[in-house]
Amino acid sequence: MYILLQGHDYRYEISEFLKLFSSEFSFIECSEDFGVNREEEVLVNKLDIDYSDDRVKIATVSQVYKGDKVIYEKELSDKLFIADVLGPYDGGLEDEKKFAKRKKKIDNNIKTISKRLIQRSMFDYLNEKYDANVPWGILTGIRPVKLIHSLMDKGKNDQEIADFMKDEYLISQEKLDLIMDIAKRERPFIYPTSEKKISLYLSIPFCPTRCLYCSFPSHSLDRYGQHRSAYVETLLKEARGIKSIIEDFDKEIESLYIGGGTPTSLDAGDMDYLISNIFEILDLSHIKEFTVEAGRPDTITREKLEVLKKHGVTRISINPQTMNQASLDRIGRRHSVEDIVDCYQMARDLGFDNINMDLILGLPGETPAMVEETMKKIVDLDPESVTVHTLALKRASDLNINLEDHKNDLSNYRNMVEMIDISRKYMDENDYKPYYMYRQKHMMGNLENIGYAKPGYECLYNMQIMEEKQSNYAIGAGAVSKFVYLDENRIERVDDVKSLEHYLARIDEMIDKKYKEVAKNVDKSTKRN
Repeated sequence: MYILLQGHDYRYEISEFLKLFSSEFSFIECSEDFGVNREEEVLVNKLDIDYSDDRVKIATVSQVYKGDKVIYEKELSDKLFIADVLGPYDGGLEDEKKFAKRKKKIDNNIKTISKRLIQRSMFDYLNEKYDANVPWGILTGIRPVKLIHSLMDKGKNDQEIADFMKDEYLISQEKLDLIMDIAKRERPFIYPTSEKKISLYLSIPFCPTRCLYCSFPSHSLDRYGQHRSAYVETLLKEARGIKSIIEDFDKEIESLYIGGGTPTSLDAGDMDYLISNIFEILDLSHIKEFTVEAGRPDTITREKLEVLKKHGVTRISINPQTMNQASLDRIGRRHSVEDIVDCYQMARDLGFDNINMDLILGLPGETPAMVEETMKKIVDLDPESVTVHTLALKRASDLNINLEDHKNDLSNYRNMVEMIDISRKYMDENDYKPYYMYRQKHMMGNLENIGYAKPGYECLYNMQIMEEKQSNYAIGAGAVSKFVYLDENRIERVDDVKSLEHYLARIDEMIDKKYKEVAKNVDKSTKRN
């Protein structure tokens, strides 16, 4: 199928949308090329934007040509009222900077509405042509629950939200029920919002080996293990830089999360030294939650778990991904199913009473029957929370790079849906409730990742990082800080370099970038003297 866009160049966004239905499409560069492809179906979309003093009218039409005939046509329009976006005009003169800011806000709203209209105008044709099952409708963003929160914040009731989501995004009732349920479960944890409170993330970018599906910043112990102690010292230097931001701008750390990579790739001495110094450097007296990803069983020892327990870690993750040995071997895990169980029981014996386990559905070669076997073993262990991921073909992963070697072993859409249904059934039957979710690009079946927890064991950090109602200060190689400006509904990201060598050499630059980001957005009068 050929695509011709007129009046706009949202090619990337339309491409991502079309991939929900098929990968067999290409764009026509201009109308002069139209006749070359007359024997093929050509989907033509045109966008018109009409400005007036107080409103913007946005109209789009999608037509499908086959030969000389139009076999499909759908036209949609909407209006954007300037006062709804900017508030009432006060009649004063605007300086150039303020005018540019107001214009950008209007342009962003126009783009959002335009893309939604375009996708809706194409949806019926694509859905019928490819006999697709697209339960998320045109909703391609990674944080669907965040959208529900924004509607609740505007005072919309359940019926108004349901009508909006179905009309504007064409979402199915099943997915609507899921995100409504999660949003209601999250709200007591993340509201009321506060500019003062932040979460803190520490990145430990080491792993014993790189898993087949992984695209996270990680450095193998074989090659980079000798740098662990130097890395810890540099991480602590960045923590001292973060301290200056927290104190100068009166921030309070609400949750602490050490992730990776695999944090337990550090030896017990380095882990003890890191956590001891973090608590000396930063004021962590107000934290409600302290999570460490113990992660892979081939890095967990009793001594390391004793260190975590000594320092008051309240939540750990022991992540099997699957409880099938053949799959563990295939994805590059150097441990057995029995090792997973042994590590879990060791953590229980040491008194850890809040354990999460991560699973991935759709691993190469796995079947719904294998997923059911995994779920049986997980609920028998009885962790407090289970995070169920759908496999994503991430660009930098070995799985994606060598996709030809594995594509025949990847699950089809029908099997993915069955796997998710199996996981949900076991979670429901064992009193686990969905409490956060997100979606990723290139996920198998265009589905979702869901965090389940027993009541009272929801992870505060996960909810805050996903719904973006709180700034996350992230330190370490590959860490990405998100600075949330609630009053402007704006988020700025500041990343630390991924390369371990560059991080060690450029740490002052990493600290400086974060400080400048916060400083330029805070009234100087709020700084402490």
